[in-house]
Amino acid sequence: MRAMWKGSVSFGLVSIPIQLYAATENKNVSLRQVHEADGGRIQYKRFCTIDGQEVPYAEIAKGYELPDGEMVVITDAEMAELPLSTQRTIDVLEFVPLESIDPIQYDRTYYLEPQKNAVKPYIVLRDALHKSSQVAIAKVAVRQRESMAVLRVHADVLVMTTMLWPDEVREPDFPFLRDDPPQIRPQELSMAGSLIDSLAEPVFEPEKYKDHYREALEQMIEAKVAGDETTKPAAVTAKADVVDLMAALQASVDAAKKSRQSSSDSAGSESGEDAKPAAKKKPAPRKRAPKSA
Repeated sequence: MRAMWKGSVSFGLVSIPIQLYAATENKNVSLRQVHEADGGRIQYKRFCTIDGQEVPYAEIAKGYELPDGEMVVITDAEMAELPLSTQRTIDVLEFVPLESIDPIQYDRTYYLEPQKNAVKPYIVLRDALHKSSQVAIAKVAVRQRESMAVLRVHADVLVMTTMLWPDEVREPDFPFLRDDPPQIRPQELSMAGSLIDSLAEPVFEPEKYKDHYREALEQMIEAKVAGDETTKPAAVTAKADVVDLMAALQASVDAAKKSRQSSSDSAGSESGEDAKPAAKKKPAPRKRAPKSA
């Protein structure tokens, strides 16, 4: 990983120099816009809508459009003069329970690595934070934008998650919220609870889930590179409108139990003493990376 930001965590009178790393990465398959007829790349040019001339990147500034269409031009030099005390500091403001923060406010997550001369205060803050069972609320500026942030411990590392400001979270204003709620029968609520119970797990294991769309896209690209025919996936049958809620809930519970039982039986047969040894799999063909467009 490459550090994307250097600064310090300000914790009372303690300053801990750190380096910031993006904790997540986008695994989407990168596709370019091309001319369908010959595969040529589509290019976009920056040009001025007033004089029609192409504008070099060095001459591009930022602009704020007024309601009447007039533009307020702001240069990079003017942006740099704005007061931003958190530009190189993660300023810890308070400590709160993690469950008091609604996840809807979370934005992006970063790892914090201590610089060589700051390992001890880093570990002190990390261990004290972990022991307190709380998280730190801070302010930080990344890429010329100040945000609130949460500092917590994950896998023995301090992790910072930037948050949206309260006025950036939209209020859910939907008509059905203003209407009289429909009558819910106790049996329907009980059956919905049974469905939740039948699908409940003690912990979340993200490794169980895969991005099947990305896998299918990669396989399609590999097939095109190899010159093979591609297969069109079977269309998903649209679900019919729910007429009887109780019947739908009961069917969902039954299906969930059947799926659980099937998985349990499969796991038991594989681990049992009388289970037959699994057939030796043929080595998977070596994947060929698609050529860059």
